[in-house]
Amino acid sequence: MLANGKKRKVGRRLSRSENQWERSEVKTTMKRDMDLIRTILLEVEKSPSPGGCGIEIPQRSREELYYNAQLAQEAGLIDARFLPGSDEFHVLRLTYMGHEFLDAARNDTLWAKAKETVTKNTGTLTLEGLKIALSSLIKHALGG
Repeated sequence: MLANGKKRKVGRRLSRSENQWERSEVKTTMKRDMDLIRTILLEVEKSPSPGGCGIEIPQRSREELYYNAQLAQEAGLIDARFLPGSDEFHVLRLTYMGHEFLDAARNDTLWAKAKETVTKNTGTLTLEGLKIALSSLIKHALGG
């Protein structure tokens, strides 16, 4: 069990050794974590390097970071490179959509309220649901 109360699943990773494919055990949580995706975006934004950055987040495994960074890339939020057969990746940059989402999700209070609203009304937490909720909360904050 992870520190955040989530269970880890044991998966298999293929690796190449002496021209043979071997299976090695890896602990993987194949679960999307919207808080972690937001944290990854915040970390990338802090990076002083225009060539990208590696991400290290305390209390999070490399496998969790790798998996959620892949999801962030698939969602069009980041541009990253992933080393096959390992848990290594390098985030090159936030995309325009990544900047837009992060700007909407930056405020901790709005973020918490958006997550609560989406989960309460849909029973699940999706990127699209969060975008709609954040947009609505921002609109309301502006008096609209």
